[in-house]
Amino acid sequence: MGLTKQYLRYAASAVFGVIGSQKANIAFVTMRGGERGRFVAVAACEHVFIWDVRKAEKVLILKGNKHEVTYLCPSPDGIYVAVGYEDGAVRIFSLLNGESNVSFNGHKSAVTVIHYDTLGSRLVTGSRDTDVIVWDVINECGLYRLKGHKDAVTQALFLKDKNLLVTSSKDSFVKWWDLDTQHCFKTMLGHRSEVWGMALLNQESRLITGSADSELRAWDINYLQEGREAGEPKEKKGKSLLDDDDEEEEVVDESPEERILSCKKAGSLLREARDRVVSMTTDAKAKVLACHGSDTVLEVFSVLPEDEVERVMAKKLKRAKKKARDAQHAEDAPEPVVERKLANEIVRLTNIKASANIRWVDCLMCAGGELKVAMLLQNNTVETYSLKTSDKNPTGIKTSRLTLGGHRTDARTLAFSSDNIAVLSASGDTVKVWNRSTLQVIRTMACDYALCSLFVPGDRQIILGTKSGKIQIFDLASGTLLETVDAHNGALWSLCLSPDQRGIVTGGADKTVKFWEFELIKDEDAAQKRLTVKHVRTLQLDEDVLCVKYSPDQRLLAVSLLDCTVKVFYTDTLKFFLSLYGHKLPVLCLDISHDSALIATGSADRNVKIWGLDFGDCHRSMFAHDDSVMFLQFVPKTHLFFTAGKDKKIKQWDADKFEHIQTLEGHHREVWCLAISPNGDHIVSSSHDKSLRLWERTREPIILEEEREMEREAEFEEGMAKGDEPVVPGENKDAEAAPAAKKTIETVKAAERVMEALELYRSESRKMEEHQIACQSAGKQLPPPKANPILVAFGNVSPSRYVLDVIKKVRSSELEVSLLVLPFPYIPDLLSLFNCYVQDGLEVELVCRCLFFLLRIHFGQISSNQMLLTVIDELRINTISKVREIRDVLGFNSAGLQFLQREVESKEEIMFFADATGLLKEKRRKRKKRERAILTIA
Repeated sequence: MGLTKQYLRYAASAVFGVIGSQKANIAFVTMRGGERGRFVAVAACEHVFIWDVRKAEKVLILKGNKHEVTYLCPSPDGIYVAVGYEDGAVRIFSLLNGESNVSFNGHKSAVTVIHYDTLGSRLVTGSRDTDVIVWDVINECGLYRLKGHKDAVTQALFLKDKNLLVTSSKDSFVKWWDLDTQHCFKTMLGHRSEVWGMALLNQESRLITGSADSELRAWDINYLQEGREAGEPKEKKGKSLLDDDDEEEEVVDESPEERILSCKKAGSLLREARDRVVSMTTDAKAKVLACHGSDTVLEVFSVLPEDEVERVMAKKLKRAKKKARDAQHAEDAPEPVVERKLANEIVRLTNIKASANIRWVDCLMCAGGELKVAMLLQNNTVETYSLKTSDKNPTGIKTSRLTLGGHRTDARTLAFSSDNIAVLSASGDTVKVWNRSTLQVIRTMACDYALCSLFVPGDRQIILGTKSGKIQIFDLASGTLLETVDAHNGALWSLCLSPDQRGIVTGGADKTVKFWEFELIKDEDAAQKRLTVKHVRTLQLDEDVLCVKYSPDQRLLAVSLLDCTVKVFYTDTLKFFLSLYGHKLPVLCLDISHDSALIATGSADRNVKIWGLDFGDCHRSMFAHDDSVMFLQFVPKTHLFFTAGKDKKIKQWDADKFEHIQTLEGHHREVWCLAISPNGDHIVSSSHDKSLRLWERTREPIILEEEREMEREAEFEEGMAKGDEPVVPGENKDAEAAPAAKKTIETVKAAERVMEALELYRSESRKMEEHQIACQSAGKQLPPPKANPILVAFGNVSPSRYVLDVIKKVRSSELEVSLLVLPFPYIPDLLSLFNCYVQDGLEVELVCRCLFFLLRIHFGQISSNQMLLTVIDELRINTISKVREIRDVLGFNSAGLQFLQREVESKEEIMFFADATGLLKEKRRKRKKRERAILTIA
């Protein structure tokens, strides 16, 4: 019996080359001991990078799982960052240690907006699935889901003092929600197209919305707390006010609570940009409004305080009066009226021009009226600007630019140095050389649009093939371009080092393959010789050349052509040897094994074919990817090879057994190319998501049967989580509010664990009953039955206590959905156990939460079940008394702490907690007022 071939697993090691992903926003964060405005958080594919913009260093990585980050929002206290993902999940990370302990699952698709309330105790999330969900951060659970929008939610904002929420969407509506009753009491229809951005100004008495045109609309919000005054005429429902453009300004839905507030259009600001608002933001106190379109200009507006607006209006009125008097030359001139316009309240500060198109922006107001602006650009760059808002004509000064850690465009070629340490990546404008172990950039050099590359033997020079058909030779020590050689009249698609390391071969779109030899020449003014390439031979073909490769014994040369064939020639005479045909679309990549026995070809037809190089027979054709196969390379000294596809995947194959070994998933866009280190321990891959990824060979063996089994299991679990959502009895499907959480594989597993624990409790209870009957019939005490091994493993806990431990381990955010999928036959046992727990004072808060939820969803069945009446009655008495006890203890503790606070403050003459800051500010304000009064008298 032959030995099974052993394969070793390749695992993801690092993500680098990406400075900021386009999908998620940029946000200023505060790090321990760091000044404000120094650190920014940006998404980097599935991770979040915290950059120190002053040092241009990554200081923290918040590691995600596999889904891309789509939104991030720092908490008001600056300690946490809430991160939303492509799959609808939200995770809260601590900036102190970079770990995430809280996660919420409620949305079915990408999270598009996240916001905290003022205290940081609640979180609102909006999604592409059109739902808005409010989460309780402290209790780690979902409060409710608000339905009503018909397209992706673009913004969601809490109002500070009122329990209200305002949301905007691509469905062109802005909706106001009363969170006490969880319903939409007002819908604003003043937009003809999508509402892309929204901000609250003037102590939340004004709303600014940005749409698909160049107009920023402003709305005055009047809070009608007491409702309509007596005798005031009743407003018509569903009214519409028309402005000059006959544009419908506001339509209110037929809500009984319409009188919470009223919205009236206050005017509009015109942006200089003509396209849609891409993002809009304000600083924390809403003194500055910044917005931009899809171009390079950020428009910054200043929101003037009320006293300043009044001062400006008084000046205008004075001028108007003078003008009127001069015109009339009479004393009885009518009193002039100066109309207050939006332009008097919101004035343009300045425009900031970035170096590339802006994708996202964030603002931060610092001491002395200094505004710091962070921009994430569309070319993988972060820029920060500073401007003094107090200046008469402020201008944005660029304070930092993060560009070194990544390419501006996709890296289309990669190469490893012969010592496995340096990695080359080249894009449309730069070539970078990285240290593989530290992932730091060693060299960055400007180049033409690179398509292929290699290290010259000795690793001191690199050669690039470009889209314009040139060969570029760079010296690594000096970081300079040594020479540019015109090689082909079209794109130079492929180059390959000859196995004897004396030259290279290139293939281009001009239907030629050219052979080059390395040469050292001495320039007249240079002391040392420099490397160049000398053209020695040309092979003319009938079609464009896409890929060229020497066989490792240098006997043959394989050339892939645009006619979907691969032609093999003898290297020495350039005579034709074989034609490999069978692919339906052009072969984009090929490689030859180390022993020159096999050639593997990858094509745009999504197949990989393995051929023998002796007769050109096709050993096997395999369907490899769901899109074009972009790159293929053998692992050195083996018959294993890797392929990269436009389907975002990298796959490993065995060319002898024609088996798929493993799939490396991680990239979020098309994978363009990869490079395997000469020792086979590392792989670097490049993708359209701007990231470079490093993969490492581990010592863990892969058993193919297990690998396939795991793939099937993952598929099954995914299908199970995507099944029908559990139905809440009596719930109205069309209601505006619904439960927040959704069914996931975790909630299904948690419900299964609770069911298993209840089954164990039942069997143990039966055993004890049988034991007691046996003791009674025997008339003596018999030895107790053997405890279940699970209970023994958990430290000989009682069965009832084990059930409580299992419930405690269910994540707070998943508890309700886990209980919802429990079948009813388990509920009576649970209720009896809850009664015992409450009596014993065990986890009363958690038990009450579970109890009230179960009573709400199974009310009909519980109330009609005579057997449960006594249990419910006992629960009623016990829960009320226990909750009162806990409340009394909390009240006593709170009073005790307040007494201690007063005692310490009176002795030490210091202030504690939040009140102190408010009182100190008040004292400072009074002192300044006194000083001003003294100066005035003097």
